[in-house]
Amino acid sequence: MQIDDIAAIVTGGASGLGGATAQALAKGGARVFALDLPPAIDKAPSVSGLTYVPADVTDPSQVSAAVDTAAGAGVPLRVVVNCAGIGPSARILSRKGPHDLDLFRKVVEINLIGTFNVLTLGAAAIAQTSPDDNGQRGVVVNTASIAGYEGQVGQAAYAASKGGVIGLNLPAARDLSSLGIRVMTIAPGIIDTPMLATVSDEFRATLAEGIPFPKRLGRPEEFASLALSIIAHDYLNGEVIRMDGALRMAPR
Repeated sequence: MQIDDIAAIVTGGASGLGGATAQALAKGGARVFALDLPPAIDKAPSVSGLTYVPADVTDPSQVSAAVDTAAGAGVPLRVVVNCAGIGPSARILSRKGPHDLDLFRKVVEINLIGTFNVLTLGAAAIAQTSPDDNGQRGVVVNTASIAGYEGQVGQAAYAASKGGVIGLNLPAARDLSSLGIRVMTIAPGIIDTPMLATVSDEFRATLAEGIPFPKRLGRPEEFASLALSIIAHDYLNGEVIRMDGALRMAPR
């Protein structure tokens, strides 16, 4: 699938993985609609071909309005990339007591239900477009995490949410196959995003040392490159791709 002269939606598109992906799509000729919360959008760079849309991925009305905006851009909506997410850490039992249920619920609401919300509403709009010569209408790329396979201490909520995204991948691809819509998921390892902004250089070095090769943190631009490769490769469907330098997470 070509990205020139199509519309694309990227959630979490103001920074991090979403920001890099939104910018890469825009540079490739797509008309990109980057969904994010207003505080993040206020700090986002201005990029030609990229429009920021304030939206909470857990709010169906806000996402529906954003999808309508993208679908009405004058070019077919073909791509949705879900990058919005949060990753707080908390043990099931700690000195403070049991894991806060509201925190667990919030993580699942944003990371899993938010992904499903955007996937569903985005796919509904893509399904209204005319297929290409191969019967393809579009592709949805979701973001999981290797924590969905090997969650560490303190990652119960995050791992559960990302494991849900992994589990969603294949049935979503099967559900949407008759409409010519592919569904793929990327499971990144340790990526140098704003989530790590407060981490010291020493701790970054420790994280990098645990990665088999290359011994460094991943880059958002590498995630964007993989997302664009998935979009371009029409035979990739229903698969989760780990992007982690062969890292398998230890318990802590």
